[in-house]
Amino acid sequence: MKRLHILLIAAAGLLFTTSCKKTLEEKAYSFISPDDFYSSGDDAKVAVNGIYSELYTYDLYLQPFWNLTLLDDDHVSGADWYLGAAGAGNPQSYWGIDRPWAGLYLIIARANTVLEKVPGIASANITDDLRSRVMGEAYFLRGWAYFQLVQLYGGVPLRMHSLSVDPNQNVPRSSVKATYDSIISNLKNAESHLFYASDSRSGETGRVNKGVAQGFLAKVYATMGSGALTGSITVRGGEDNAFYPYTKTVVAGYDSLDSKACYTLARDKALELINSGEYTLFDNWADIWLKANRNLKEHMWEIQSLAGSSFLNDLHAYFTAGSYPFGLGAVWMTNNHYLNYEEDIDTRVLDGVTHQYTAYRAVSAGTNYYYPSWKSAKYSTDASGNSYYNNGGTDDKAFVTKFSDVSSPDVSTSDAFFPVMRYSEVLLLYAEAENEVTGPDANAYLYLNKVRLRSKATSAPAGLSQDEFRSFVLEERGREFSLENIRKYDLLRWGVYLQVMNKISLGQNNISKVRTTKNLLLPIPTSELSANSAITSNNPGW
Repeated sequence: MKRLHILLIAAAGLLFTTSCKKTLEEKAYSFISPDDFYSSGDDAKVAVNGIYSELYTYDLYLQPFWNLTLLDDDHVSGADWYLGAAGAGNPQSYWGIDRPWAGLYLIIARANTVLEKVPGIASANITDDLRSRVMGEAYFLRGWAYFQLVQLYGGVPLRMHSLSVDPNQNVPRSSVKATYDSIISNLKNAESHLFYASDSRSGETGRVNKGVAQGFLAKVYATMGSGALTGSITVRGGEDNAFYPYTKTVVAGYDSLDSKACYTLARDKALELINSGEYTLFDNWADIWLKANRNLKEHMWEIQSLAGSSFLNDLHAYFTAGSYPFGLGAVWMTNNHYLNYEEDIDTRVLDGVTHQYTAYRAVSAGTNYYYPSWKSAKYSTDASGNSYYNNGGTDDKAFVTKFSDVSSPDVSTSDAFFPVMRYSEVLLLYAEAENEVTGPDANAYLYLNKVRLRSKATSAPAGLSQDEFRSFVLEERGREFSLENIRKYDLLRWGVYLQVMNKISLGQNNISKVRTTKNLLLPIPTSELSANSAITSNNPGW
């Protein structure tokens, strides 16, 4: 892993320093031209690391990318000073609202250059396997970037060449379907070029590989399938945490897609990956989040971090109970979502929520708190006789433990990893897709229950109808991936985001959950509208 970070730093510092003037414009800080640079296998590796390096910026995973989405769902609450913008339906008030567009198109620009230049490296200077791997990573990252863009903005301009090859800045928005066609083409190319993680040719730890490409193909197909589906789905929520049925309509732009065909492709691709034997679940749910287990078993792709380097983030400070800069963390799971689990047996809340903690104080001891207030007999005193407090109101904060195990918890930035895809998602994607293609058969139950039983939860209820199984899987994804930046995308692809959020209205800690049509998509940045005359209007409501 150290090798990966050294290469990333070199790539970010030497080759891929960029200007903010134009999203797709690379500013040269060296006399070495791209043609001169791409001359060896080492050059190809540095170049593809330059694509990865954009993930570790304030365009994307250092904050804006998850701030604009993770904070904006029905299962999250937090401090009003932090959730008062994007978390309250006001992304325009957040300083980073335009950054994901810039960051994702920068990934695309760099991938385009790699895909144009690496094929021209002389065979004497690069092995066939390395060329294939680098090309596969570039295809994947380009496809992944467009997948994020279509979910956040709808149909977007498809820029498939570097500006040196195609200098035209005025590219119109493609349809949602055309954008997905490009995503699938890129991910299929990635799949054919990459190697499984178990193959020594797959490269350094932390890179994407063939299994990750297959997992994302399954996810893309399922996103298309759910977006194009009609029917009904039930979601637990509202202020009373009851079960509310919603009519599921086709998501705008997905009307030309064949839902069952998409789900068939999702099921088959997920099963192909399952049958490959490349990944397994950790036996104990809590083991997923140990530092020692990063990049192992079910961790298919994580955003890496490295203590003592510039590759650090704010996850520990914002998402854990005892926060160095704030005293207490700024984001937590809602009480209602906590009650969606079997709280006395499910390790995703027994081990996944901090039940006794102390507010961080640099000088004096902070206050001891316990959670939840209704479990005072269990949590108000620890084994050493120390007392913990909860006022039954504002003290009820379900801080997750997912980002707690870091090298230096007493600093404002840390080396927490962020999961982009875990193997449990592949299992749940299979269960979801099989239900939509065939119904809730034994295979659908098998993979759903693999996820549930691993966390000591009871098996899913037998005899569910197709609609009931669909609803159960959606809720299971909410339980399994809480605060992993998946829930909002799920509500959007099922077409129930507005209904679910507005059913809550005013959430825990007085965080507004009221949403309007404009909250379905982010606004295209004004800088893009000014520079690209082929885009004549913004997204609805913006």
